[in-house]
Amino acid sequence: MRSIWKGAVSFGLVSIGVKLYSATEDHDIRFHQVHKTDGGRVKYKRVCSVDGEEVEYNDIAKGYELPDGQLVVLTDEDFDLLPLGTTHEIEVLQFVDQEQIDPIHFEKTYYLEPDGVATRPYVLLRTALENAGQVAITKIAMRQRESLAALRVREGVLVLHTMRWPDEIRRPGFGFLDEDVPVKPAELAMAESLISTMAGDFDASAFTDDYREAMQALLEAKQSGGEVQQAPEAADDGGGAVVDLMSALRRSVERAGGSASAPSGGAGDGDGADGGADEAPPAKKTARKPAAKAATPAKKAPARKAAPKKAAADADEPAKPAKRASRARKTA
Repeated sequence: MRSIWKGAVSFGLVSIGVKLYSATEDHDIRFHQVHKTDGGRVKYKRVCSVDGEEVEYNDIAKGYELPDGQLVVLTDEDFDLLPLGTTHEIEVLQFVDQEQIDPIHFEKTYYLEPDGVATRPYVLLRTALENAGQVAITKIAMRQRESLAALRVREGVLVLHTMRWPDEIRRPGFGFLDEDVPVKPAELAMAESLISTMAGDFDASAFTDDYREAMQALLEAKQSGGEVQQAPEAADDGGGAVVDLMSALRRSVERAGGSASAPSGGAGDGDGADGGADEAPPAKKTARKPAAKAATPAKKAPARKAAPKKAAADADEPAKPAKRASRARKTA
């Protein structure tokens, strides 16, 4: 077991160091809320009602609403500053007979273990309570509230029962309490006879949790019948935003590249085979000027008398190399 509180029992002038352990545990069969169609876990998010943003746990404080609608916000630091002497101390107030305490006051039960060298005073208080046949009424501050508590002995261990304050116990305001309901003597005698017949010593181990056993049998039957499925893997919420951002950026780049390459495909210059979409913007700026310069040596070709008959047909042939050379210089 792991201790959940550490302090001391203040018994007159004696201080007994103790550790507090939860004495009970739940054995209920716990279920997760899942999506009926695919078995995915249903999650809940802490969302601010003002801005609609999800709130981290560290940013959550406690708020108390006043009758006029105004709000008082308290942080953990505010609670730590409360002047409670019982924050790390179980203060013994008085000793009473256990029969005087109505069980309706009991809330939760804890075991007390002596801390370090406090074993001797611990045993002293335990023995004194056993010999007196009484329980100690104490106060303890735990989990941001102060409670009454009853300290008694059970199987050689000090047991602490936290108790509700009197104003936390509701009064039953039922209508039949004010009515004069007659009870026949014969019926009362029969009821008392039934009670005496069913009387016995209490043994908690003689009773079972029938609902839990039936639920376990149902789960085992479904498992043996193959009515199970693999739990689906939950999506990574932390990485999902990054993936979506990268996809959006990639689509934006592709869209921008597609709109920039469209003019080169429809320029009508016959240069589609000379470059791809990435070379289209430079080609748009250099397509006409280099062609005009290349046309000048093409017209002078007949003057060289190298090929008189073929010059007219091939007059435009030198223009293409000139265009590629000029584009290469501009691109560089």
